[in-house]
Amino acid sequence: MEEKIVVHGPTAVNGVLPVYGAKNSVLKLMAATLLAVGKSRITNVPEIDDVSIMAELLRRLGCQVNYNKGERWVDIDVPEQLHHQADYDLVRAMRASVSVLGPLIARCHAAEVALPGGDAIGTRGLDMHRAGLEAMGARFRTEAGYLKATVEHELTGAEYHLSYPSVGATENLMTAATLAKGTTVLENVAREPEIVDICQMLMAMGAQIEGVGSSTLTITGVEALQSVVHRTVPDRIVAGTWAFAAAITGGSVHVKGAESSHLSLVLDKLRSAGCEITELEDGFQVHGPSRPKAVNISTFPYPGFPTDLQPFAVAMNAVAEGSGMITENVFEARWGFTAELERLGAHVRLDGHHAWLDGVDKLSGAPVEAKDIRAGAALVIAGMRADGATEVNGIGHIDRGYENFVENLTNAGVAVERHMASPLY
Repeated sequence: MEEKIVVHGPTAVNGVLPVYGAKNSVLKLMAATLLAVGKSRITNVPEIDDVSIMAELLRRLGCQVNYNKGERWVDIDVPEQLHHQADYDLVRAMRASVSVLGPLIARCHAAEVALPGGDAIGTRGLDMHRAGLEAMGARFRTEAGYLKATVEHELTGAEYHLSYPSVGATENLMTAATLAKGTTVLENVAREPEIVDICQMLMAMGAQIEGVGSSTLTITGVEALQSVVHRTVPDRIVAGTWAFAAAITGGSVHVKGAESSHLSLVLDKLRSAGCEITELEDGFQVHGPSRPKAVNISTFPYPGFPTDLQPFAVAMNAVAEGSGMITENVFEARWGFTAELERLGAHVRLDGHHAWLDGVDKLSGAPVEAKDIRAGAALVIAGMRADGATEVNGIGHIDRGYENFVENLTNAGVAVERHMASPLY
């Protein structure tokens, strides 16, 4: 049976909330281990469902995978001979599965990856992945729901300009380029901390990469890479989630294990909303106001405001003093959850990629549905500012991106519980 999260509001978050390795990095690090024969270990791994899904995908490709949740590491023993098909049942459950495309083409000169599913937040095609890999010598066809790639001889270095700084395309192109013959120059690449994290692991494996952290990567291919031990960068989206929880509920949170430099713009916006933020040796402290002030925010690729934190900004403006506009420039379909927020009493007006919110002092508890990972977490936090019980259904999404979400909030004083959802009939 499905589970649901029930929040009894109003309730505030106060205490220490932990941040572990980034979901948006660890899954790609796991895929990148395919580039080297032997056993690699990734540490600071979060205990989330998506890691288990990626582990199963790698097993089906022929790897031996040991995921130690308690000690937060995953060992991946990559064989000389790999399978090269990423099955639909896994790719549809987690879009990050497509990150095996570049490594498989580099290692096997062939790949069959099911066309992806994932969260319903907008169009995320594979056109740039495909075009960049074609520039290196790969050839593609679509057949029976799979994107099938072959390389006749070997991948060769190429110059490719991404039309948009796509994180996924950047990852697939740079992993493939590490084993290509010659030099690859990738322009207008993504610059997220998770991209830097993957580059650092690849370089520790022996890859030759210049321009890490900039918009241009120059990658000189090598004959082979070596297995490695690598620590995952902290999850800035989880850190931002806890920071917004303090801002929305008027609480005070020590976000432990976070890297504040990865959230500079986000923390500046929270200061504008009335939060007091203090840098600490092991993270940062956020002290929320009794009621936040409305802010205007536009999402952009890093170092802009992260699209994954947009639902929390919307939830904050829903209960803020004044009115504010949130503009979504990354995923056009990310407004679906605002209808659920309106069920709690939020005043939202949508106009294309803009959402205008007139803040209310308190929301009112009601049953709502999580449509994706971040929207689900944002609805739980919005429920903390609501009178009465807020029931958030579809929480399997939340489990994909947050470790012990309810337990952590409970430890921080929030009146929240997990329950079995009632059957429809």
